[in-house]
Amino acid sequence: MARTSNVFARVEPNIKEQAESVLDQLGIPMSNAIGMFLRQVVIHRGIPFEVKLPENTPLSLASMTKEQFDTEISKGMDDIEQGRVFSAEEVAAELRRDFGV
Repeated sequence: MARTSNVFARVEPNIKEQAESVLDQLGIPMSNAIGMFLRQVVIHRGIPFEVKLPENTPLSLASMTKEQFDTEISKGMDDIEQGRVFSAEEVAAELRRDFGV
């Protein structure tokens, strides 16, 4: 058996649990998945996937022109008129489910 070395990492508990759930379904122990990731880092000589900011970043009021602000307000009003709304309770429940907030 190959000699091994320990890796210690701090991760958010909910992310660890979600990852464990997926890996359990795949039949891959967490330590093997981490080893696979590190091998890919070596092979790619970097992170083995694209790392970039999301395209849909939240809007900043300070960076918007009056026209952009008016457009965004119009979109929001249209969403309300079309019934595309969520209650505060629905948003809170989704945050708890997705992020453990």
